[in-house]
Amino acid sequence: MTHGSVQHELNHALGFFHEQSRSDRDNYVTVLLDNVLLGTASNFQKYDSNNLGLEYDYSSVMHYGRFAFSKLNNLPTIVPKPDASINIGQRYGLSTLDIAKINKLYQCGLCRGLFSNSTGSIISSNYPNNYPKDTDCAWLIRIPSNQIFLQFSAFDVQASSDCVSDYLRIYDGPSRSSPLLLDRSCGAGQLPPMISTGTSMLIEFVSDNMIEATGFKASYSTGK
Repeated sequence: MTHGSVQHELNHALGFFHEQSRSDRDNYVTVLLDNVLLGTASNFQKYDSNNLGLEYDYSSVMHYGRFAFSKLNNLPTIVPKPDASINIGQRYGLSTLDIAKINKLYQCGLCRGLFSNSTGSIISSNYPNNYPKDTDCAWLIRIPSNQIFLQFSAFDVQASSDCVSDYLRIYDGPSRSSPLLLDRSCGAGQLPPMISTGTSMLIEFVSDNMIEATGFKASYSTGK
């Protein structure tokens, strides 16, 4: 029994369906019932689910793999779209979006995390809705080797003079005493990509008692 399999079952106990059973799954995957093993089609049932305003997650620990319950090993039962080559399903552990869904469903203010995979994504709490007030968040990316390449696909943080209210700050290392890759940044627009000099990067996000923005979404990979 793998770590991710335990988390998968615990997520069912917390109230979550399989990811490919979401009400909007047909926008993201095609389920090929003709390839499904006789008597197991119920595993691919679609539900009228509450998706919590969060996007579909191909890398969720709750997602089946491409050949789940297949009649034959080479016949896919789930094909992602529009890009059929996207990897789907894993049992390594909770994805970033899995954690975000749990926190949102149970109204937890957790905004911290440790990321050790070679790729991943980081989003501010409640994104794409307004982030919570009075937060002090930190995400540490720490990989075994190579540099970290971080890029933002969305950035909307409450603007203030010199970013004294809400801000994002990125450190070239594992702590707040590490050199800065990005000093206090706020407002809206595109941030430049960040590349670490080593194997760790710390992302800090602070908000005050006003909520006026949606936050950010970023992804990272191993630098080349």
